[in-house]
Amino acid sequence: MTDTLTGERLVDDMTGAERDRAQRVESVLPALRAAAAKADEQARFPIEHVALLREAGLLGLVVPREYGGLGGTLRDLAAATYAMGTACPSTALAYFFHNTSASRGLLPLEAIEAGLFTGEEVPVVRAFAEKLLTRMASGAWLANFASESVKSSGANITIATTARRTEGGWILDGEKSFGCATGVADYYLTTAKLEGHETADGLVTFFVPRDAPGVSVRAPWDGLGMRATANNGIRLDEVFVPADEALTIPGAFTRMLRMSRGSFVGNQLAIAAVYTGCAQNVYDVVIEQLTGKTFADTGRPIASSPVHQQLIGEMTVQLETAFLWLRRQLLLETSEPPLRPKAEVFRQWRLGKGSVTECCFQVALTAFKASGTSGAMMGGVVGRALRDLAMGLVMTFPAERGRLEVAQLVTQDKENELFAVADRP
Repeated sequence: MTDTLTGERLVDDMTGAERDRAQRVESVLPALRAAAAKADEQARFPIEHVALLREAGLLGLVVPREYGGLGGTLRDLAAATYAMGTACPSTALAYFFHNTSASRGLLPLEAIEAGLFTGEEVPVVRAFAEKLLTRMASGAWLANFASESVKSSGANITIATTARRTEGGWILDGEKSFGCATGVADYYLTTAKLEGHETADGLVTFFVPRDAPGVSVRAPWDGLGMRATANNGIRLDEVFVPADEALTIPGAFTRMLRMSRGSFVGNQLAIAAVYTGCAQNVYDVVIEQLTGKTFADTGRPIASSPVHQQLIGEMTVQLETAFLWLRRQLLLETSEPPLRPKAEVFRQWRLGKGSVTECCFQVALTAFKASGTSGAMMGGVVGRALRDLAMGLVMTFPAERGRLEVAQLVTQDKENELFAVADRP
């Protein structure tokens, strides 16, 4: 019987091609796992992982073959981030954000096919989309910078970074508060708002080289968890970007988002897979410890005590619940033909993201209780998982916000805006 790959624990009906891609992921897991504890202790992204993933061809995992990629889909990405999450959640998260960049190429091309761009706009949109996909397939690491510290009550992400036209291109000014692979990625894929625009139609996208003049790295963020993601964020001070390194057609961003099926730009559920992989690892480690160690007086496994039986049962329920939410969302977002209208898929994701991450955190919390003082170490598997999974409770939007928005959708037919713009402070 063929050995089960780690990614198959989430996507258990892989095709032959999906399994071949998952085997590439499997090949890098030992190196990721070996570096995880030190990377967390030092709060430093393991730079050697860039070459490791590049050589495995994984930086082009979800890029179509016609652009030089591996031709994977959301199923492949979810399986990959889940598997990497069992080894080094920080690398898995940074890798996830790299892959979100692909949507800025894939969705515009779909929007072209759907007739959402004019004949005059099509060549510009296509050129940018194909450049992005080709760069990813060639091994460039892209850091996707959207989030900022500026907040709006009616949106999850508010963009205050500005772009103003200048001879030959654009000038960017602003600050991005969160984005993995700061100082690591080859390009920062940066979202800004066109000067003079006050709605999401003014959102535009730029390739900003890591070492471009005017780009600086913000102070290190001493995060609670996911400490090795290099998520400092960047400052942009009069940064020049050539015109052919940008997609600045008003409304292009919002038109491309119309092509996603559900979770943001069609791949956000893969971030929940990172957390599920982390929860799976701490579950496996603690079960092995509890069944392998025995009581000195009886010789029976520690796992056999009533309190540990209760805790193991609780961990199992929470982990399986996370799997159920995640697999359901994956089915809704990848089935052909679609099983549900986009509005329902979106609503399911708003509920599912928080539900998955809360369940995963509960796995780590219960593992902590079951491990006793031996698990109460900052650098141990349980301690790292507890901190890493706490990050999932607040990233993008907490479970409570998702539930509130779903309640509004159900009772008021009110849609929450995904993006908003704001004046820079």
